[in-house]
Amino acid sequence: MKQLVLDIRLDAPPTLENYFAGDNAALIAALQATVQGHGMGHLYLWGAPATGRSHLLRATSTAGQGAYLNAREVSNTLPNRPALLAIDDIGQLSEPAAIALFNAFNRARENGQTLLLAGDQPPRALSLREDLRTRIGQCLGFEIQPLTDAARSAILSTLATQRGLRIDGDVVTYLMRHGRRDMPSLLTTLDALDRASFERKRPINLPLLREMLQTDLDI
Repeated sequence: MKQLVLDIRLDAPPTLENYFAGDNAALIAALQATVQGHGMGHLYLWGAPATGRSHLLRATSTAGQGAYLNAREVSNTLPNRPALLAIDDIGQLSEPAAIALFNAFNRARENGQTLLLAGDQPPRALSLREDLRTRIGQCLGFEIQPLTDAARSAILSTLATQRGLRIDGDVVTYLMRHGRRDMPSLLTTLDALDRASFERKRPINLPLLREMLQTDLDI
């Protein structure tokens, strides 16, 4: 596993460096190339909830001085500038917004614009007009690979160590078996355990976790 960035916080702005890449190295490389202006054209990424689609689009648009829009923010027109335009949740596009995206594909070469799109389904499964699905299918496509439980466990333990915390292995095992395993939820739990350990002057172990679960901790 690649070395983790030290400053990873729930309130940290999304960057390509603080995304837990896992098996998505090729995707990250393609996004970095897009930021640097030598990408391979339009990109479409899809994946299940909590795999970081929005994180990646926001991070790439910020790094590339582009614009980020959620599907609900798209009307019947799209800007010709900046050079990088990221649109999230494209499966939720309204009919006028879908037409606007189709027109953006047609104008992209003339405007020197790269489109970065994301959704929860592969192109052929999107509930969009056929001509737009075809255009999306011609993008460089990546299915975001979720982290394995082993990778999540290693990341959680590493982040605890970077904070100067000692987290009992039984706690990590319990969270993998009984908690939400997406990284934002695990980071929220780690923050809560960190605060409780400091306030109660107790180690982060299974008894502390179970005690917190009986009060206000939701994993």
